[in-house]
Amino acid sequence: MNEPLLCSRDQRPLVVHVVHRLDIGGLENGVVNLINRLPPETFDHCVLSLTEVTEFRRRIERPDVDCLALHKKPGKDPVLYMKLWRTFRALQPAIVHTRNLATLEAQLPALLAGVPVRIHGEHGWEADDVAARSRKNQWLRRAMRSLTHRYVAVSQHISEYLQRRINVPATRISQIYNGVDTTRFRPGSDRAWVTERFGLADAFVIGTVERLQAVKDPLNLARAFLQLLRSQPSVAARARLVVVGAGPLQDALESVLQAGGVRHLCWLAGNRADIPALLRGFDLFVLPSLAEGISNTILEAMASGLPVAATAVGGNPELVEEGVTGCLVPPADPLALADAMRVYLENPGLAKAHGLAGRRRAEERFSLDTMIDAYAELYTSLLEQRGIDCRNAGFPVSTPPRPR
Repeated sequence: MNEPLLCSRDQRPLVVHVVHRLDIGGLENGVVNLINRLPPETFDHCVLSLTEVTEFRRRIERPDVDCLALHKKPGKDPVLYMKLWRTFRALQPAIVHTRNLATLEAQLPALLAGVPVRIHGEHGWEADDVAARSRKNQWLRRAMRSLTHRYVAVSQHISEYLQRRINVPATRISQIYNGVDTTRFRPGSDRAWVTERFGLADAFVIGTVERLQAVKDPLNLARAFLQLLRSQPSVAARARLVVVGAGPLQDALESVLQAGGVRHLCWLAGNRADIPALLRGFDLFVLPSLAEGISNTILEAMASGLPVAATAVGGNPELVEEGVTGCLVPPADPLALADAMRVYLENPGLAKAHGLAGRRRAEERFSLDTMIDAYAELYTSLLEQRGIDCRNAGFPVSTPPRPR
C-alpha cells in the first residue's frame, strides 16, 4: 500500500474531515468554509478523501492543512479499512467527522484507532436513493449508529429522518444549517456580462447553479423554460436562461434546448469561479431538484438579493419562505415551474421585494458566522465531555506546511 506521508501534528486538537472526494460540491464547500473560518489557534485540520483530491483543495486558505487521498477502488475495497485505521493511528485526531453515507463506514476504523470524538454529518441523499427509502442504506446507517457519538443534520428534514428511520435519539443530533458568506455573496448590479453575452441590457435572466445530474433535474428547468416561451411567445424578447455547472446531463440538456429551438436564448456556462458576480446579473434564481439536503446555491442566491423559485423537496421549504422570499413548486412539474417564472417576469416589483426579503433572511438566519459558531461549540463541548479542553488552549499555530 502507498500510505500517505505524515508528519507530527502540533498540540491543537486535530479534526479529520472525511469526504468521499475533495472536489467541487456544496458539501465540500462547507468543509472548506469551516476550515477557513474556525479560529486557527483552537483547531488543527486535515481533509481525508477516500478517493481523490482535486484542485479544489486550493480553496483552503490555511497552509497548515493536509489533504490526503486514499485512492479507494470502485465498489467495496477491503484494503480501505486498513488504510483508514493506519491513517487515524498515525494522525491521532481528537475528532473524526465523516460526511454522508459514502464515508460512514470510516466510523469503525476511527473507533478501533481510539479516536475520542466521532461525528457523522448528513448533508443529503444518495443519487440512487433520492427519496431516502433504500432499506440497505437504512440498515447501514443503523449498523453504524452505536459507533457515532453525535450526528449533524443540515436540515430539520434530515434530523426527522434520522429520528424516525434510523432511531437516533434527538439528544444525539445537532441540527446546524449551512451558512453563506454574506460579504462575498451580496446584492448588486453586475450586468455587463449580460449585455456582452446576450446583446440585451434589459434581459430578464433566469439562472441556476447546479451540477448537471439526475437528482438536480436540469431537464425539468429546460422544459419549464420552453413552456414559458410557448405559453407567452412575446417573452422571448427578454427572457434568457443561464445554467452554471457541469455534469453527465450536459449533452441531454443541450439536446432539449436545441430541439425546442431556444438554444440561442441560453448560456450553458459550465463550471465557473466567478459565481458571485454571475448571480448579481440574475433576476431570478431557480432550483429544480428532485431532492436536497440544504442547498448552498439557494443560500447564495438569497444572500445575493434574488427571489428563488425552487422545488418543495428536502430542506428547500426551510430556506425559501413561500410568498415572502420566493415560491415553492412540486418537483418534476415543468408547468408549475414555468408559471412561477412567469409571475416574476411579469412583476419586477415582486421580484425585487422577494429578493430583498431573502437577503434579510440570509443575514439573520443563515450567515456563515452562525454556522461557524455552531460547529465550534459542538466540537468544543464534545471534546470537553472527554476531558479535552480547547477553549483557552492557546496552542501554537506557526507550524510549517506538511508534505502533501
